[in-house]
Amino acid sequence: MNTRYLSVDSHLLVFVTGVRRVGGIDIYTPKEVEAVNGTDVKLKCTFTSTQPVSIQSVTVSWNFRPMNSGSDESVFYYQDVPYPPMLGRFKGHAVWSGDIMKRDVSITLLNVPPTFNGTYICQVRNRPDVHGSNGEIFLRVVNKVSLSEISILAAAIGGSCAVILILLSIFVAVKFYRRKHMEPDTELQPPEHVWKDQTVL
Repeated sequence: MNTRYLSVDSHLLVFVTGVRRVGGIDIYTPKEVEAVNGTDVKLKCTFTSTQPVSIQSVTVSWNFRPMNSGSDESVFYYQDVPYPPMLGRFKGHAVWSGDIMKRDVSITLLNVPPTFNGTYICQVRNRPDVHGSNGEIFLRVVNKVSLSEISILAAAIGGSCAVILILLSIFVAVKFYRRKHMEPDTELQPPEHVWKDQTVL
């Protein structure tokens, strides 16, 4: 009886250990990035792996999913060395900005046009660690930098405080000016004599 339980326990232990060895890759990206039309933008993507990392073991694929289409397009590929795109809309626009040994597989898009609006997918594999989800970044290309609601609120509060300070300064200056010009008139006035009736004892 005890031998059977020990056998079951041993199998369970082997099973749990096997699950741990599978591991997985965790990828970290911002959810959304905004860039001004015609500027450069960095698409940040980092990862962690349960396996040792080397330049030879890691492969990186960047793909693009347009807003008006479901088909993905290749943006960038890395295996031992960077492979920038030679064809398509990203030719001459995508450059390597990462460092494999620092678990950084970021790329930079140069001179982004409005046609770059869409979702960018970062896929990392570190053999034999090939399990894990991909990272996704939504890029929004705008004609000018848009102010967030927090920035607008901060600007409104700052403007209100500035107006209050200006009005307070004017009030203090006017009050000080009036007081300063009233003091000489008070000093020139002769002191008042109290009249006393001499008949009153």
